[in-house]
Amino acid sequence: MAGPRHDQRDDRGAADGEEARAWEALVATARRTVADGLVVGTSGNVSVRVGDTVLVTPSGVPYDRLTPDDLTGVDLAGHQVRGTLVPTSELPMHLAVYRATDARAVVHTHAVHATAVSTLVPELPPIHYMTGALGGPVRVAPYATYGTDELAQNMLRALTGRSGCLLQNHGTLTYGDTLDQAYDRTAQLEWMCRLWLTASALPGRSPALLSARQLREAGERLRGYGQRDPAPGD
Repeated sequence: MAGPRHDQRDDRGAADGEEARAWEALVATARRTVADGLVVGTSGNVSVRVGDTVLVTPSGVPYDRLTPDDLTGVDLAGHQVRGTLVPTSELPMHLAVYRATDARAVVHTHAVHATAVSTLVPELPPIHYMTGALGGPVRVAPYATYGTDELAQNMLRALTGRSGCLLQNHGTLTYGDTLDQAYDRTAQLEWMCRLWLTASALPGRSPALLSARQLREAGERLRGYGQRDPAPGD
């Protein structure tokens, strides 16, 4: 006797529902980058991975105008598989991260203090223990024209062993397991850049920096930071 037939339409409906929820969260995160002053206008971009589809902000569309019907997605090869709006011009960077890491979300901004730091040093000095949350001192990827494979490759090298980097004369890029985590890393990176610039501004004084050992210890503690999922019976 034949068993119950599996309806592929149910799978497609579930996938569509997951993508719709992910798109809603992506748009909310993109709007947050504007509200928090990390981008101006349509600069910067956000993406989230759902299965083998990468949902991304479209190019040149103000985030407050995005609707559920504007859902835009590509596969990992960069072929558009969802929507009709042109994906962000920084798509090569986003896809490079997804191909090289286990990232589920990427946030790219043009944050002012972080961009300023990217023009001054090859890496952000370890001014605060939250450096450990990004894997160590945050490197600066050498400048390359936006939207190019060269920039994507420079970024990947700067990201080695890290979950965020600065892009010289350009901005920031961070990734995470979720949109919230990727965004939080971006916000922390911008804050640390502002802190270092502020501490460095006093004539004749240099800010104290953390040692490699101190950063390792902070990184280990940060991995267990926050609420844990309750075990059965907790």
